[in-house]
Amino acid sequence: MRGCFQQSYGSLWCKPRRLAPRSTYATSEASYLFTVEAVRAESAALAPGRRKALWLRCVQLRKLVDENINALRNLKKADEPAPVGNYSQRKEEEEKLLLTLFQELQNLVLALDQDSVTMNYAADEERQKGPQTEDENGEEDESEDEETSEEEDSEETDDEDEDKLLDDPNVKECIAVGNFDAQQEGDLTFTKGEVLLIHDKKADGWWVAENSKGERGLVPRTYLAVRNEDVDSQEQREEHIEVVDETADGTEIKKRTDSHWSAVRRAISENDAVEVLATIGAVPAGFRLSMLFQLLEEGNQFRASYFLQPELTPSQLAFKDLVWNSEKNTIYPRPTRLSVIVTLCSCKMIPVPGGSIQVLSRHVRLCLFDGNRVLSNIHTVRATWQPKNPQTWTFSPRVTGILPSLLDGDCFVRSNSLSSDIGVLFELGITYIRNSTGERGELSCGWAFLKLFTSDGMPVPSKMYELLLNGGTPYERGVEVDPSISRRAGSGVFHQFIALKKQPVLTMKLRSLSTQSKDILNLLPETLIGSMCCIHLLIFYRQILGDALLKDRISTQSTELICNPVLATFPQLMDQPDLMDALRSAWADRERTLKRSEKRDREFLKSLFVLVYHDSVFPLLQSTFLPDYQWAEEESEASRWKVIADFLKKSRENDGALQYLLSSENTHKAFDISELAYDFLGEMRQNDPGV
Repeated sequence: MRGCFQQSYGSLWCKPRRLAPRSTYATSEASYLFTVEAVRAESAALAPGRRKALWLRCVQLRKLVDENINALRNLKKADEPAPVGNYSQRKEEEEKLLLTLFQELQNLVLALDQDSVTMNYAADEERQKGPQTEDENGEEDESEDEETSEEEDSEETDDEDEDKLLDDPNVKECIAVGNFDAQQEGDLTFTKGEVLLIHDKKADGWWVAENSKGERGLVPRTYLAVRNEDVDSQEQREEHIEVVDETADGTEIKKRTDSHWSAVRRAISENDAVEVLATIGAVPAGFRLSMLFQLLEEGNQFRASYFLQPELTPSQLAFKDLVWNSEKNTIYPRPTRLSVIVTLCSCKMIPVPGGSIQVLSRHVRLCLFDGNRVLSNIHTVRATWQPKNPQTWTFSPRVTGILPSLLDGDCFVRSNSLSSDIGVLFELGITYIRNSTGERGELSCGWAFLKLFTSDGMPVPSKMYELLLNGGTPYERGVEVDPSISRRAGSGVFHQFIALKKQPVLTMKLRSLSTQSKDILNLLPETLIGSMCCIHLLIFYRQILGDALLKDRISTQSTELICNPVLATFPQLMDQPDLMDALRSAWADRERTLKRSEKRDREFLKSLFVLVYHDSVFPLLQSTFLPDYQWAEEESEASRWKVIADFLKKSRENDGALQYLLSSENTHKAFDISELAYDFLGEMRQNDPGV
């Protein structure tokens, strides 16, 4: 049955193509109509074990119809190769037909998904009941069924065995049963009879394959078959292995194995969960797995704690962005090519997820981006919203007092990259939990990109920007956040204008820096994005770092551990914003008691900052009462802040944390040398030409 379906509809089992010329519309729509009718007929008689494959085909067909609807809307009369009478009327009729097909496929997908759940439940009940004694009539009916369907069972068994063998993780080599031309960037073109080496068998039916030339890309599973082990195939395998060995040194192929690209590929290709949510109407079709969240989960390469550390020069014999000024007895400021303030204002018309998922956090993640690579740390700002208007997100323009720094919409952006395409990438995201399964995840609700330099190398003007959000990932083009908005819009100018006003947008302001602000920011690393409310704390850390690495070290050749609790533990605060807020609050309380002369004494302020650090966040880092930091966990966040607030109160009342540390009522984690020892060789950033 699988082979028959593949031969009949193989041309449609591929990624959506651009719309064919007007003259081919009738054939295209007839093919869709025939395919939908055939799928409906097959769904009624299909074996339970094969419904998942048919569900995937329906999802792909629905995508194809959706692509054709969008392409039809963009088609103009001037694009026709020959004059067409009643153009507008015929276009509307074809659009109605495509919308009908889309709705039928949507209903079929939902029905198959529900049938799958029902069958799985029934199968579980049957397994729980165990074997039962059947009556004579039941045995006769069963024997008759076996006789009448013996041939069909044998054919289906062969197909199922072939499918199981093809999906076997140990089967790495397959042969193409037809020609396939790449439809999108990242696809792999192949011809019938070509042997392909499979590297990753993804659940969505698009597998990562490699041809005999060493080229990799995505290929559709339905174009592949298990390869027979005959003499010819053995010769082909030897030839293939030989070619792979020739390119193993990387001279012809550059394989991307770093965490950056692995996370990007996962965000683009592993969208099974998102497709399920889109199918049940929980999220629009333009939502994706959050690419920036995937990068953050890979390790510390894109975290602020990593970019806060000094960077080594290419020779690795000196620090690139940390240089000592002996005249002023402090570190040199480091002017950069890019130094601006980005203020997030609001997000409007953001689609509201359905009731089947619960939103735990709405936020914006931003970073420096050149269209190809992320060039900085990924900074997160949490949004606030009102239940009466959940489509609008807002941000705090300036955080002061006890407001969390996570809400600070004022962000500084620094970079010394020479890329002409550098800009700020904004990704709107939600952290959610699915009510039925308890599954947690993070989705991108759209993204926008603001290029920071013009084509002639001049900075873009400082003003308010309203950025239209795109769907998909930054590596996809032409994807809408919610394609249903365009489908519902009419063809008239007024309807198009109304549809444009319903598109999601991000409003932000780009501000240039004053001379004083530039002097302050120049004490920070050359590449960093962060909250404006925490700048003074970061500068204290950098100054203490300069003292330890450049002024007080016995020899510049010494690589011994440095005993300094602030240097050893401060980067941890960059990944725990509530502890950074605790330090900010404690320093603000102490700063109010200072005299003017003391505020002008740099050395006094540094020593006082160390004391405040030891009396505030340092004991909390090792306390067993403080739960581990977990993103978007309301209970965890509340319990952590209660512990932090109680400790700060006791520290103020007792004039320090010594009594808390010596009290038998408080327990701490087992001592580790990493609490005190700063290993700068292990923490340094290597020189990256791209950054």
